[in-house]
Amino acid sequence: MATTRRRQALAMAAALVLVLSACSSGFGGLKLRIAAGNPGGVYDKLAQTLATAWAAGLDIDRPAVLQTQGSPDNIDKVLAGAADVAFVAADVAADRAKADPRLTTLARIHDDYLHIVVRGDSDIRTVEQLRGHRIATGAPSSGVEYIAKRLLQATGLTGAVTTSARGLDDSVKALLDGEIDAFFWSGGLPTPTLAGYNASQSLRLLDIADVMPKMQEINQVYGTASIPASTYNQPGPVTTLLVPNFLIVPKSMRDDVAEALVRGLFDARQQLALANPAALSIDVHPGIETQPIPLHPGALRYYRDKKI
Repeated sequence: MATTRRRQALAMAAALVLVLSACSSGFGGLKLRIAAGNPGGVYDKLAQTLATAWAAGLDIDRPAVLQTQGSPDNIDKVLAGAADVAFVAADVAADRAKADPRLTTLARIHDDYLHIVVRGDSDIRTVEQLRGHRIATGAPSSGVEYIAKRLLQATGLTGAVTTSARGLDDSVKALLDGEIDAFFWSGGLPTPTLAGYNASQSLRLLDIADVMPKMQEINQVYGTASIPASTYNQPGPVTTLLVPNFLIVPKSMRDDVAEALVRGLFDARQQLALANPAALSIDVHPGIETQPIPLHPGALRYYRDKKI
C-alpha cells in the first residue's frame, strides 16, 4: 500500500512539473499589434490572416490589426512602441535602419513590382516623357509614394512634373477621366484592380529598364524584374523595379516570441496564399534574405533549426 501511494505521489508530482513547464513557456498573456495598411490592401489581407493563425498557434488573443497609411507609417509605429510587428517595404526599412538600430526582421515575405501606368492611347512611352505632365504618386505616406519620389529625383523630374497623392482606385479613375496623365503603383502580380480595368487595353505600363541603374544606386534592395505581357494584356513584357517586403519587429522583442512568430508565419503559408496570391512567394529559403536589416535573434534561431 505504501508503495502504491508513493507511486501515485510521484506521478502527481511529474504531472505538476509538466503543467508548470507548459505555463512558463506559453504565451497566454501576450498582446500583439500588427501595423498593416489600407483596408482591403495586400498588407491588410495578409495581416488579418496572420493574426488569426498566430492566435491559434500561440494560444493568445487575436492580435490587433492596425489600419495605417503604409510602410513609413508602420515603421513609425514600431519605433514609437505603438505596434509590435509591421509589414514594411524593404527600401523604407533599409533607409530607416541606417539611422535607428532598433529595427530587426522576422522574414522577407512577398515582393512588389513598380507599375508606372498611362492610358492605352497615351503618347508617353518613357519615364523622361513624363516631364511636364500630371502624375499621381500614390497614397500619402505610402511605400508607393516613397519609391515615386526617389524615381523622380533619380531621373531629374522632381519639380518638372505636377504631382498629387492618390490611392490606387482614385488614380485609375483620375487617369481614365483625364485628370492626370500617369500614376505610380507598387504591388503584387497581378494587381486585381489593374487587371480588371485593362481587359480592353485601356491602360499601359512604362518600361523603366533605362532607369534601373540609377535606382539601384539609391538603394541596394531594389531588383530588376519583368512583368509578362499576359499579366495585364499588354503589347509586350515590361522591365520594372522589384522591392521585397519584410516583417519588421523591434530588437527588444523576446527571442522566444520572435521564433514562434516566424514559425507561425511559415506554418500559415497556405492560408496566406488564399488571402492574396502575393503570398505564394512566401517561403523559408528566401525568407532569410533580409539584408541589410538584421534578423531578430529569435528568428535566426528558427532558421538555424531548419538548417537554412
